[in-house]
Amino acid sequence: MRFPVRSAVALLALCPLCLTTPADDPPFEIGNGAQLFVDDALIQSMTDLQWTLHEPELREVGMVFDAPWEGPQMGYATVLRDPGGEFRLCYRGGGDVTTREVACLALSDDGIHWRRPELGLIEFEGSTANNIFWTGEWEAYGESHNFSPFLDTNPHTASSERYRAVALRRGIDETGERRRMLGVLGSPDGIHWHRLAEEPVIRQGGFDSLNVAMWDPNIERYVCYSRVGRNGLRSIQRSTSPDFLAWDPPEPLEFDPPQMEHYYTNGITLWPRSPGLYLGFPMRFVPERTEIGVDHRIIDGTSDAVFITSRDGLHWDRTFRTALIRPGPDPDSWGSAHGNNTPATGLLETAPGEISIYWIENCLDVPQLRRGTFRTDGFVSLRAGAEPGEIITVPLVLTGSRLTVNLSTSAVGSLRVEIQGLDGSPLAGFALGDCPEIFGDEIERPVEWSGGGDISALNGTPVRLRFVLRDADLYSFTVRH
Repeated sequence: MRFPVRSAVALLALCPLCLTTPADDPPFEIGNGAQLFVDDALIQSMTDLQWTLHEPELREVGMVFDAPWEGPQMGYATVLRDPGGEFRLCYRGGGDVTTREVACLALSDDGIHWRRPELGLIEFEGSTANNIFWTGEWEAYGESHNFSPFLDTNPHTASSERYRAVALRRGIDETGERRRMLGVLGSPDGIHWHRLAEEPVIRQGGFDSLNVAMWDPNIERYVCYSRVGRNGLRSIQRSTSPDFLAWDPPEPLEFDPPQMEHYYTNGITLWPRSPGLYLGFPMRFVPERTEIGVDHRIIDGTSDAVFITSRDGLHWDRTFRTALIRPGPDPDSWGSAHGNNTPATGLLETAPGEISIYWIENCLDVPQLRRGTFRTDGFVSLRAGAEPGEIITVPLVLTGSRLTVNLSTSAVGSLRVEIQGLDGSPLAGFALGDCPEIFGDEIERPVEWSGGGDISALNGTPVRLRFVLRDADLYSFTVRH
């Protein structure tokens, strides 16, 4: 039988050769995308390795939200890159000098330095010299409260709707009550927007959050992840649509282990390097912590951010229940918990080998945008200490000619790879002893054996990969043509 990997260390001590897979469990077909070790989907057995969640490396403050139309209620940011290569930041302003919420746009050439373009679209205090691109019919809790845009990659989308968005609307429910729902918008350029429907289209849920929409090529439908109350917690639901207008009833996300904390936002995105892998970066809200510090300062709760993953967009893995983003030492990032430490939706590649994530901080003073970075695929690694550790994968069907690994070793550390048949025996020429030790720090290091690195003869035949590490981190592997 196949043991759950969360118990693998203990179980392998009793049965280190229990490597068989049930007959009805088909081999995992590996395409040319990166295979990340963010869950146990690829792992048959593991011993003397530790799953390690990597916090983003702190970078600069890229923007301070001190314009008169921004203020302390600024929040709910989205980052994306347009087809021309320019980086975009969309966010909510309003709530300080003015009570009217507005949707704002910042631009960047590198994802590091941000500027406010003068769009000339929406008047503020008698002038349109600002970066406001939309404001809803309601001063607050309208479309600008949580305007959430995305670049539509559906190949059949009209150019007039190359950008789409979901945003808060108000509609009449089946009881005749007016309440919050979600409406949809479109734009040819991400600046000039129009409503796609006069009435809200997603009607069941809470929606007081940064709800996230996208075109999902895995199911060839639009998907919206939105706020819902469940079991006394702020949680997440999913709706799907073939055309962005008619939406199926929402389904609550299922979590393993079960959700035990508030997810105020969801921050869900598809990881483009690994088709079929969904990553989520929810802001975790702790409303009961209302005092902090030796002076017992009163706050409205605390917040941080966590990391969740899925292989189908509906069932989510919560292997890592510690924080990905902590509030840190700045007291102004503790409290104002409805905004602080909230990740922006979206990840940006800002340099070769570098992925940037952004979040809002300093909300008790003047909110600001903080950037952090991961190495490519570097959210989680399998880590070995001074003594060797190893994993053996589930049966895989490879398609390609080269196996590469994303690894980091110490000066004395190493990684080696063996390719096995389904009976656990090494294939001729691909045994562990045929693989020279690999050491260094590379995103895609080719693996070679004594006969070279060409694995194309193995294409289509189910195999297992055995990785043996010492004082090293393994982030992902890729099969390339």
